[in-house]
Amino acid sequence: MLRFLILSGYFEWMMYLQVSGKLNQYINIHYIYLVYLTMGLSLLLALVQLKIWVGKSEGKELSNDHGHDHGLTRPSQKIIAYLLLSLPLIAGTLFPTISLDTTIVEAKGFSFPISKESVGDPEMNTQYLKPDTSIYYNKDDYDQQMDDLLNKYRENDVLRVTDENYLEVMELIYNYPNTFVGKKLSYDGFDYQTTKEQTYNFLFRFGIIHCVADSGVFGLMMRLPENTQVDNNQWLHVEGTIELDYFEPFKRQLPALAVEQVQPIAAPKNQYVYRSF
Repeated sequence: MLRFLILSGYFEWMMYLQVSGKLNQYINIHYIYLVYLTMGLSLLLALVQLKIWVGKSEGKELSNDHGHDHGLTRPSQKIIAYLLLSLPLIAGTLFPTISLDTTIVEAKGFSFPISKESVGDPEMNTQYLKPDTSIYYNKDDYDQQMDDLLNKYRENDVLRVTDENYLEVMELIYNYPNTFVGKKLSYDGFDYQTTKEQTYNFLFRFGIIHCVADSGVFGLMMRLPENTQVDNNQWLHVEGTIELDYFEPFKRQLPALAVEQVQPIAAPKNQYVYRSF
């Protein structure tokens, strides 16, 4: 019976995430088909376990049922096994889903291209500023993918960044900054202000490459028009020209946007962007 409850709990939890719209805060929405597959398998296995339990309760012993414990004969072993199986459900129900904003950036800070907490930990690749998908490919395949994307955008004098192409365009700009200097660019994001010797403004979006484990905050430093006042965490639509600007805290030049037009906008319903593969 406990196996049935755990498996049906998986199905109901994933169904809840899908219906509530919170699923897109856990995985890349381009992998939604995997969620449907998992939901189907969980439901099927739950029904199998229910049939076994009903058969036992009616005194109908299944011929192969004696092998289902796989050597877990001690009560402590069974408790540990069921606890491990239940951990995703426990974590999903006890820990609330939190939308990311500038408070997360302020708490963690940001670095380039990968945050300090990810160094040496292959399971944690939280990224900042630049989306870096090179860690998922060998060098030749990655270079080929970047060449294909560069050919897609190279001839465009005006780059319109959308939710669909946000991460690939940002990765190209950071990989090939000189190619994009002088081009016009427009995109949406939330303002993040940091004061390190002087005030710097960034326009960010939170993005998910595969799942929440490799999520990050991505965007460009901005040079706003004189006397422009914006609030930290305010959502903006900006248009301007790509340039290179020196960021003193990193002691290096970064791709930046010389903003020519800025307009406050409402925060989108889904504040995340996702990498397409």
